Amino acid sequence: MVISILGCGWYGTALAKQLVKSHTVKGSTTTAEKLPSLRAEGILPFLIDLSADGSRFADDFFKCDILIIAIPPKARSGEGEQYIPKLQTVVNAIERNAINKVILISSTGVYADLNREVDEHTDPQPVSSSGKILFVAEDLFRKQTGFKSTIIRFGGLVGPGRDPARFFAGKKNIPNGLAPVNLIHLDDCVGFTAAVLTMDAFGFTFNACTPHHPSKFAFYTQAAERAGMALPEFIPELKEWKIVSGVIADEVLRYEYIINNWFNWLNQ
Repeated sequence: MVISILGCGWYGTALAKQLVKSHTVKGSTTTAEKLPSLRAEGILPFLIDLSADGSRFADDFFKCDILIIAIPPKARSGEGEQYIPKLQTVVNAIERNAINKVILISSTGVYADLNREVDEHTDPQPVSSSGKILFVAEDLFRKQTGFKSTIIRFGGLVGPGRDPARFFAGKKNIPNGLAPVNLIHLDDCVGFTAAVLTMDAFGFTFNACTPHHPSKFAFYTQAAERAGMALPEFIPELKEWKIVSGVIADEVLRYEYIINNWFNWLNQ
């Protein structure tokens, strides 16, 4: 099977390294300097630029059985407005090359803090700019009839190169310290995606979030201790919050998380 991964960044490259063991994998990057490193991993590298000032890519990349889209909206850096036009360009390429199955990587950031547990049946009601953009992106793919899409909403990302200690180390008077965390490790991002492929689970929206939700205070304090960083100081209060569950994901995939207890992981 030929799998193309649009966006070989932190997650996309890790996924490609896993999938290349049993599939032909094509991977895209926006920087020419990264092409040799992808090739060295057995990934067929492509330089693809979907920027608003002109798309540049070879259609050979889109000649595949499954396309995985792992490009972020980059709303904080001011590129959010370009995201949906970029994805429309991708949709056009999907249709042009008759790809039947697509995975779009999204985020649990589409959910507002509703002060309750949320799952795939919940109306997300996004508040942040990136959450709003991602929800529009999801709808773009959900409404397509020429191919089947599965949307994976990842929780906050942690793992190699993304030590959670760095988020709050040394900071003081951090609000909402009793709010639960909604996170997922890179190993589970890869494992969850592989489960979708193995189960041929297309046409779904899945939440992918480790089913352990300690408070921000407990988790980030222990993370800072482990990293030898200055401890953060949280205000012991519970304001806006949510716990993200994957009800449909559990029913369809029955995926068992590799990291299922954050304190055990921090103590390794």
